[in-house]
Amino acid sequence: MRAKSIFLILGIVLIAAFAALNMDEFRRQSVLSLGFTTVSAPLGLVLLGLLVATLLIFLATMMYMQSVNMIEARKLTRELSVQRELADKAEASRFTELRHYLETQAAQAHQREQAAASVLADRLAQTQAILINRLEQSDNATAAYIGQLSDQLERRPQLPVAR
Repeated sequence: MRAKSIFLILGIVLIAAFAALNMDEFRRQSVLSLGFTTVSAPLGLVLLGLLVATLLIFLATMMYMQSVNMIEARKLTRELSVQRELADKAEASRFTELRHYLETQAAQAHQREQAAASVLADRLAQTQAILINRLEQSDNATAAYIGQLSDQLERRPQLPVAR
């Protein structure tokens, strides 16, 4: 329980105990003026009745305020839930868009890699063809040099071999 509730209950109990102990005085008849007329009634019971009426009005007002606050809190909770759902949907939409963007970027990167790989393969094939061509030229040149040397060796007079 909250401290306010404890003090309210304690105050009601003390007033009830005071009224019970002094009930004879509360019942004593008095002449009361209402402004336009006078009435004979027990002043203590009239004041006690006014106190009870004030207490009941206070409790009714407090219950009304709490019910209004609870209704407002439920309304705000529902609105918050709707806003949370909208935010979740928007976030999911953003994630979907991000996933789509990343997939598109990955596909474009894959295409660029394939294009670069095909360019590299073409250049490698060209380089290989050039290298093969040069090797054939080198083989031909070497064969021509060997043939020329062979011709020169055959044309050269033979020298006697010393023994």
